[in-house]
Amino acid sequence: MVLTVREDMTTVRWSELLCERREREITKKSGSGYDLRNEFQKDYHRIIGSASFRRLQDKTQVFPLDKSDFVRTRLTHSIEVSSFAKSLGQNIFTAIIQNKLDDDVTPEIKEKACAVLECAGLIHDVGNPPFGHFGEDAIRLWFKENLGKLEYRGVKLDKKLNPQMINDFTHFEGNAHALRMVSKLHFLIDEHGMNLTYALLNTIIKYPVSSTEIDKKSGNVKDKKLGYYYAERELFKNITTATGAINCRHPLSFILEAADDIAYKTADIEDAVKKGLISYDTLIRELNSDKFRGMCKDEAQTNTYLDIINNLEKKLKQAQNKNIVMPHMNAVQNWIIYIQGWLIGFATENFTRNYNDIMSGNYKQELLKDGFVNIISSALSDIAYRYAFRTSAILKLEIGASAIFSFLMDKFVNAVIYYDTDTQLNAVDEKLVSIISDNYKYIYQVYSKGKSEDEKLYLRIMLTVDFIAGMTDSYAKSLYQEFNGIA
Repeated sequence: MVLTVREDMTTVRWSELLCERREREITKKSGSGYDLRNEFQKDYHRIIGSASFRRLQDKTQVFPLDKSDFVRTRLTHSIEVSSFAKSLGQNIFTAIIQNKLDDDVTPEIKEKACAVLECAGLIHDVGNPPFGHFGEDAIRLWFKENLGKLEYRGVKLDKKLNPQMINDFTHFEGNAHALRMVSKLHFLIDEHGMNLTYALLNTIIKYPVSSTEIDKKSGNVKDKKLGYYYAERELFKNITTATGAINCRHPLSFILEAADDIAYKTADIEDAVKKGLISYDTLIRELNSDKFRGMCKDEAQTNTYLDIINNLEKKLKQAQNKNIVMPHMNAVQNWIIYIQGWLIGFATENFTRNYNDIMSGNYKQELLKDGFVNIISSALSDIAYRYAFRTSAILKLEIGASAIFSFLMDKFVNAVIYYDTDTQLNAVDEKLVSIISDNYKYIYQVYSKGKSEDEKLYLRIMLTVDFIAGMTDSYAKSLYQEFNGIA
């Protein structure tokens, strides 16, 4: 029997890690028919049917407000991550069983873990604001520039709020907001949101630290960003206590992260090629550059790297021989599929090879940054960044998005500072508050009840973040235009 030891020196098993508990326990009704789904399969249907998930169809992946049917949105990206996560889970847990790495891992455990991963892929980006990762940057920047200027009853907000509250805003993170979205903001029955299982919630917490515990120099990937807000501190404690993943990443988080990396690193290249930002010849030239080939540590790695490049050239010859229209595009698309399978294989190998360290909480890397796979992973990211993310078209759209965020944050944060206090709001601020989702305001009322004045202020500002981060690209743009009288 393999027992796993966490940093707090307690033992944990997959039966704990795959905890089926929910924040609000569900009472099973007798005579309600047969439902043979496990709890994580039930989570899947809650997610698929949610408005929060559907809104991802109008949220940016890379190219804001793009009208092309071919370029990915957050919705299509999330579906791809879900697929990769499930595939990785099937590969990894099959390998664990076949190699007898852990006697506790059974076919039933494998089935449940894969169901969790499939769900986690669908919701991992549900907390991301409009306009992609630039939206996150815009929110962080606004708070860094404005918390020291705004006042509440004569006291600057950066003096009124505690350090974690301040850092929650200045280090805003879509991953942390995803936890808040699915556990509270998505109103289904009550204040517990989708009321998903603890195992699923723990899996999407990629960084199990608060905003005051971020340490990018620690060498441990779990410390890179915040994983939960001050507002969710009790929920975070409940989740990690139940799963046993205390002070550590949940093992499935490594798999989810790898699936996300595989999806966006390959899709960004494909989308950039489709939009004409990267040509086939440019891609070949970049892959052959000393910048990446020089990362190979020995002849074996160099040969493997060259085989990967040669595969792209082979795909082109096959397309040309078949007289396929746009053979270069066809070659890149087929090569992307090949690369995805190759990355899945390496992620599987790295997880199983480091299984004991992962299970004990001592593995500190990302699966796609461990060993030779990091060369290809880095090459794909670097090429996409230089040829897609830094194009004039993207930069212009980001400048426009910056104006939208600044305007909306200015209006709504100022409006909520004295909301729900004995200070009367002016007519404009009352109208602004009335625009904020009634469900979000209800959640504020529930969780602010009995809290201190400072925490209520924090939750009111978070209410603005909830509203703006929950917007789609189109809604944020249209609201900005309406407020400014732009037809």
